[in-house]
Amino acid sequence: MNAIRIAIFTAGAVGLAAAGYWWNQDRQGSSVTGEPLAQVVVPSLLTPIAERGRIAFEANCAQCHGTNSSGRDGIAPPLVHKIYEPNHHGDIAFTLAVRHGVRAHHWQFGDMPPIEGVGDETVAEITAYIRELQRANGIN
Repeated sequence: MNAIRIAIFTAGAVGLAAAGYWWNQDRQGSSVTGEPLAQVVVPSLLTPIAERGRIAFEANCAQCHGTNSSGRDGIAPPLVHKIYEPNHHGDIAFTLAVRHGVRAHHWQFGDMPPIEGVGDETVAEITAYIRELQRANGIN
């Protein structure tokens, strides 16, 4: 019985070590350049709510998600991407992300923490800005 326990424990330890090695190798192979991940067409005119959202985005989101939501290599994804189209991530998803953070599930950037001090009205303005950018880039 002890031999079986030892074998199970050893197999589990080897599996965890292999998973840790794989995870570390995966991270070492990537570079963090912070460069934009998408080319974003910016509309020449934004609605007033989206213009307020642009200002709020630049103050609260651009550091990670890049100028005009173009993403930043190794840091955060572009929000002007088909993954974030309204049919897949509704407007409430942005509110919930800011309130509670997001567990990494589409990208390998790691988890997004909650963003303190950004209220729901501001998130709605930011979302309006992102949606106008998306439409200008063919994402409806």
